[in-house]
Amino acid sequence: MATTYLTLANEALRELNEVPLTASNFSSAVGIQAFVKEATNRSLNDIANAEPQLPFFAVAASGGTDPFYGNVTVETVAGTRWYLLKAGSSSIITDYASIDWDDFYITTIGVSGESAPFVSRGLKFMSLSDWRRYRRDRENADDADTQNHGEPRYIIRSPDHRKFGLSPIPDKAYNVHFYAYAKPTELSAYDDAIALPDQYASVVLARIRYYVHQFKENLQQAAFALDDYKKGMKNMKSNLINPQPKNMTDDRIYF
Repeated sequence: MATTYLTLANEALRELNEVPLTASNFSSAVGIQAFVKEATNRSLNDIANAEPQLPFFAVAASGGTDPFYGNVTVETVAGTRWYLLKAGSSSIITDYASIDWDDFYITTIGVSGESAPFVSRGLKFMSLSDWRRYRRDRENADDADTQNHGEPRYIIRSPDHRKFGLSPIPDKAYNVHFYAYAKPTELSAYDDAIALPDQYASVVLARIRYYVHQFKENLQQAAFALDDYKKGMKNMKSNLINPQPKNMTDDRIYF
C-alpha cells in the first residue's frame, strides 16, 4: 500500500514529539503541523531535483511506444527538423522535468507503410554549437533547415530545451523514442500517495526532519537528519539508477 501524505506527515510529527494530524483536521493544519506538510512537498522536490531520472518519476508511456525504446514516441515529418519534446505543452512550466539525452532511438518499426528491413539505431547527441560548427554548412547551404534530407544520425537540443532537432533533416517518417521524467505532483489531500515506493519513504522523512530541526534551530539534529538523507539518496541511486547485475560483479579472489 502506497504511503500517503497523512501517513508520512504523521511519522515525521511523531518522531518530533508533536501532535499528529487526522483526516478531518489535515486541511486546516496550523503551526508545526502545517510546516511539516509544507516540508513534505519541499522534500519530494529536493529528491526530484537531486535525481530527476529516478524510475518512479518517469512519465507514463505515450505515443504507442515500447518501453524497450523509451516512454515517449514522436513521429517525424519529412523535411522537418525540430519537434516539441512534450506534445501540446505551451510553456517550459508544463514541459517534462528531465530528458535522457543520451538514449534517443530512431526506427521505422511501427511507421505506417514501412516494412522489413527496418531502420533501427541510437541517435548520438550533438550540442547545437557543435552542429553549427561541423554540420550546418553541409546540411543547409541557405541556413533555412530545408536541404539535404536523409536518415537522421544526431539529436540536437534547442536553446530553450523545449525541442529536439534531427541531423540530417528526416527524409521521411520515423519514430523517435526517448525517456522523459516529470516532477512529483504536489501533494494536497490527506490521502494523496507519495511518488516514491514505500521502502524509500524514509528518505523523504529524513529530509522533513532536516527542515523542521533547521526551523527550530536544532542544528545538531538537523546535521544528523541531513546525513540520513544523504545516505538514503546514495542507497536509492545505487539501487535504482543503472544498478550492476550480480552476474557482472567480479567475485574472483586474488592472492
